[in-house]
Amino acid sequence: MRLGYTLIYVSDVTATVTFYESAFGLTRRFIHESGLYAEMATGETTLSFAGETMADMNGLAIRPNSPRDLPAGIELCLVTDTPEEAYIVAVAAGALAVKTVEEKPWGQKVGYVRDLNGCLVEICSPVSA
Repeated sequence: MRLGYTLIYVSDVTATVTFYESAFGLTRRFIHESGLYAEMATGETTLSFAGETMADMNGLAIRPNSPRDLPAGIELCLVTDTPEEAYIVAVAAGALAVKTVEEKPWGQKVGYVRDLNGCLVEICSPVSA
């Protein structure tokens, strides 16, 4: 078993992809012509977005993500050598500041923002071995 991709249901796939490009510097792999599915190039594991209507099409009931609600009990972790810079760029691009970057007791630098859908995103340095 291996993690193939993470998929987040969102209200607007294209707006979410554009946001992740400007806020986090990720690159879109593709957006389906329907506008209901997209993938971002993130390394070995793909970050995907699907329109909320896709959940219905798949026979799933979901609680939509919303910046007005508490975030779901998950977070995306984006790793960079410059988390302080990345945090500033993300907030300037419209991410909601949650917690500024701080150094953890184990030496990793970690900060938190929420994306335009209200999803929690951790911006962190690599974990030292």
